[in-house]
Amino acid sequence: MFSDWPLLSILIWLPIVGGFALLAVGEGNQALVRKLALGISLLTFLLSIPLYTGFDTTTAAMQFVEKHSWISTFNIHYHLGVDGISMPLILLTTFTTVLVVIAGWEVIQYRVAQYMAAFLILNGVMVGVFAALDAVLFYLLFEAMLIPMFIVIGIWGGPRRVYASIKFFLYTFLGSVFMLVSLIYLYTQSGSFSILEYHDLAISEQAQIFIFLSFLLAFGVKVPMWPVHTWLPDAHVEAPTGGSVILAAIMLKIGGYGFLRFSLPITPDASRALDWLVIFMSLVAIVYVGFVALAQKDMKKLIAYSSISHMGFVTLGFFLLYTIVENTGGTQGVAMGIEGGMVQMISHGFISSAMFLSVGVLYDRMHSRDIGDYGGVIQVMPVFGGFFVLFAMANSGLPGTSGFVGEFMVILASFRANFWFAFLAALTLILGAAYTLWMVKRVVFGDIANEKVAALTDINRREFVFLAVLAIAVIALGVWPNPLLDVMHTSVDHLIQQAAGSKL
Repeated sequence: MFSDWPLLSILIWLPIVGGFALLAVGEGNQALVRKLALGISLLTFLLSIPLYTGFDTTTAAMQFVEKHSWISTFNIHYHLGVDGISMPLILLTTFTTVLVVIAGWEVIQYRVAQYMAAFLILNGVMVGVFAALDAVLFYLLFEAMLIPMFIVIGIWGGPRRVYASIKFFLYTFLGSVFMLVSLIYLYTQSGSFSILEYHDLAISEQAQIFIFLSFLLAFGVKVPMWPVHTWLPDAHVEAPTGGSVILAAIMLKIGGYGFLRFSLPITPDASRALDWLVIFMSLVAIVYVGFVALAQKDMKKLIAYSSISHMGFVTLGFFLLYTIVENTGGTQGVAMGIEGGMVQMISHGFISSAMFLSVGVLYDRMHSRDIGDYGGVIQVMPVFGGFFVLFAMANSGLPGTSGFVGEFMVILASFRANFWFAFLAALTLILGAAYTLWMVKRVVFGDIANEKVAALTDINRREFVFLAVLAIAVIALGVWPNPLLDVMHTSVDHLIQQAAGSKL
């Protein structure tokens, strides 16, 4: 029934228009604002489900395509479509926004309409980034994401919120300026801003290298990759809980998505020549940043560094392609690396959301994120303690949880590329367990640390809902990842042909 609907446009513009509607309602009726925000976000999520149920897994062609002339002088189009790479990320976006609205239901008491509107508008813009097939449309939405998140951190953030929001904006904006230059160059070579046409464009290797480096800077900052990762811990620590959830669950994934949509298919020769650079940066993120996480005393900062380490798995899985092809003479194992990176992105969306929301639950009660202020939480919050331990185990890569699936696939692919790649990547299972279990031991278990902990109350119905939903998602993806993998196979195989076809 949805085949004739402009479904992607609805998913983009429904939350954006809804967000501006909340601003029109204003702060005079906060109860109405909360209900409208929940209704709009829930409706957007429900309307995104047909993208999955109506998806054809047998073709790599774009589906649910919409194309309309926008600026005809420059051959710019309002062009949307999804494949097996972008569609799961859109579902993750709409799903996570619902949880953010629920999580902020009682906690946000200041400028509620503006807070909810910012996240609804951000929802629509991020869906647009994943669906855009025109380079100008992609770039505009890619930059537009900065505005709502800048406002969220700057208004509802912590004591150093102005510093964190400006640092976040400058890092991500300056990185993407170089991408704009490359997109304009591609337009001069093709006469079009169609991303799909860029995939078939013949470009010299020297030009590809400059384009690849510009993409690496733009998307590497978003992931974020070492050494351009320093904005993320500050942003996470100062952002409100909802801002941290969206940053970790969705905005980091846009960097990984950019490598798959732009870098590998548009600049295959440069990707082959410079894959060592991305692999090196990924392994440094996995190992070095894992050690940095061990030294953290703030729970949010620890989880932020954990995110950087886990996202290193994503970029490692994507760029093992050429080493595997050269070592084996074929592409067996390549799909496992890319699909493992994709699964890791979705899984990290669930786990990071759960971890930041759990820290938010504690912060709402204690107004502290310092690990040293806690101890024995499970004795007074047994239900919360059970959820927190589950999410911590998933963050450590426990088999049976989603955190294991993607990492295991990337490690298996790494063995086909290079033993030492696999060895260093596997260290994250040890480091992840070390810093996560150290935090759990200090916060959840042991004797009750002080009177404030003794006075804590267990989670309420609202908190139980979003933690239980995420727990189900983490376990379901860990036990049965096939529904996610099945929609990726054909698109990933097509990407491999684009990126490594000349080496087959």
